[in-house]
Amino acid sequence: MHRIDCPWCGVRDESEFQYQGDATVSRPKFKASEEAFFRYAYVRENPRGWHTEWWHHVGGCRQWVKVVRNTLTHEIHVTGTPADKLAHPRKVKSP
Repeated sequence: MHRIDCPWCGVRDESEFQYQGDATVSRPKFKASEEAFFRYAYVRENPRGWHTEWWHHVGGCRQWVKVVRNTLTHEIHVTGTPADKLAHPRKVKSP
């Protein structure tokens, strides 16, 4: 089980949250093409490794939390508010 550090409530169990998707995707402009909206809504990458995601704290403060999580190990590196710019961990180069 994940332990997610909510910026407002502190560390909580994953069961209090709902995964809400990719936090790196931006909504197209109002006058964008139908194709752009289709791609925004339905076409997603399935990244391996560190990824920024949205989680909603439905069992607590009901705030949105931005989470940097490793999709392979499920390790959570950092969490923050929607306005925060979160960095991914640096990759360690092997000798």
